[in-house]
Amino acid sequence: MTAPRILPLEGVENFRDYGGYGSRHGRVASGRLFRAAHQARATPADLEAIAGLNLATVVDLRRPRERDNDPNLRPDGFSAALIQCDLGDQAEAPHVAFLRETDLTPESARAFFLDYYDKAPFEPRHLELFGRYFAALAAEGGPVLIHCTAGKDRTGLLAALTHHILGVHEDDARADYLLTNVAARVEARLPTVTEALEKSLGKRPSETAVRAFLGVDASYLDAALASIRAHSGSVDAYLDQVGADAAAREAIRARLIR
Repeated sequence: MTAPRILPLEGVENFRDYGGYGSRHGRVASGRLFRAAHQARATPADLEAIAGLNLATVVDLRRPRERDNDPNLRPDGFSAALIQCDLGDQAEAPHVAFLRETDLTPESARAFFLDYYDKAPFEPRHLELFGRYFAALAAEGGPVLIHCTAGKDRTGLLAALTHHILGVHEDDARADYLLTNVAARVEARLPTVTEALEKSLGKRPSETAVRAFLGVDASYLDAALASIRAHSGSVDAYLDQVGADAAAREAIRARLIR
């Protein structure tokens, strides 16, 4: 399933279908759940491909400043419902502050991501966005796209929570999360991104630190799920907290399981 679920776009990284997995309830529909990085550099061919997905809802998980810095390009006739959140100020994204202020060692990069994933499930803006996304999934409608800047951390967590609702085996959910390391072309982009960061920051980050910011590690998702269980008692209890209660979860399964 790896190659078919990645959409090989030209200017958009990490665009893929996160449906199609088997589950204890049946099989998740393909062509209904998509995830990606931002679409600010989408080419005309990319926009044509995206238009062909007939998206009904787009969930933009980015902060206001991120959206302002890289506004998404849209296909002609774009009519999908847009879910985004302006909670909080225009402060720079945490990873940008980290890149600017710290030593960029492998150890500091790992510590940053473990701390980020520990807190991310309970950030107020994520609670609102996740709840609105699950409400859209539960309602009758067409395909949904979720994305943030790189399509890997916020997006990865939300996709994993969706897989939990749909009964996808944890091994498949983890594999989908880790597929970012292929779909985002981490190794191919590593030299260029390292050079760009050195030029903009005035210091050269370690290769391991740059790889961490381009890709994902299973321990980060584990940290988020552990935080959810520690603070909410269970993943289902957390989903209740964001508004995806038992009835909503059943509606999501009814809509997306074949």
